[in-house]
Amino acid sequence: MTIVASEPTAAPTGKGVGPLLRAWRERRKISQLELALRADSSARHISFVETGRSRPSEEMVLRLAERLDVPVRERNALLLAAGYAPHYPETPLDDPALQALRDGMERLIRGYEPYPALVVDAGYTVVAANRGIAMLLEGVPEKLMTPAPNAMRLTLHPEGMAPRIRNLREWRGHLLAQMEREIALHRSDRLRALYEEVAAYPVPEEPPGAAPAEPVPYFALPLHIEHAGHTLSFVSSISTFNTPMDVTVAELAIETFLPADRATAKYLHTVAG
Repeated sequence: MTIVASEPTAAPTGKGVGPLLRAWRERRKISQLELALRADSSARHISFVETGRSRPSEEMVLRLAERLDVPVRERNALLLAAGYAPHYPETPLDDPALQALRDGMERLIRGYEPYPALVVDAGYTVVAANRGIAMLLEGVPEKLMTPAPNAMRLTLHPEGMAPRIRNLREWRGHLLAQMEREIALHRSDRLRALYEEVAAYPVPEEPPGAAPAEPVPYFALPLHIEHAGHTLSFVSSISTFNTPMDVTVAELAIETFLPADRATAKYLHTVAG
């Protein structure tokens, strides 16, 4: 698949920077004193900022956001709440400025073939995928592929890959829990709507003998999926960019699927020729 541009997600709004910072601090489960030490400030000043008695400087907002490991989009929201302009741009993925990034991601996922790999944005829209993913999507109806395929919808829709996933209940639970964590972190209405949609999909009855023949790998939950009469097993890994300075780049994730057994690896190499 070719890399496609993703739609920007609206930044959440708050009632002031103080309550937002307090919410992030409580989410990280650290005290005002600990945050003050991390940010080279004082607990008194942190308290004043959180209660609105003191307006933090732009530099302080960014410093606190960094110490609290706030996502890049949410850092812009904190700045806006404090009365400052956003610090991080949100460049469309199809912008010429990101050409090198697009080329690099394409080379990366192609180089992973014959194993499946894809790139998704914050709303799980697939922006790039290799031939390993295309193989797993064989037979999925076109209506799920257009206008822009969504990884969660493709996986859990009853007309998508769901009927072929042998451990659907476990894999579905894993994906829904992942989305719940993302919703708590980003507070995205778009992501919440997607979650409510896919969580409402009916779960097919598991066929007899659905349990895998081989022991489940202890290090990660495997995905067991059928292809052309063969049951393939994968474990997935998700990578993001280190210290991104752009909202779009910060919200991209590269997911790779590693064969969980030798039979799967052999099958993929055989199919790839």
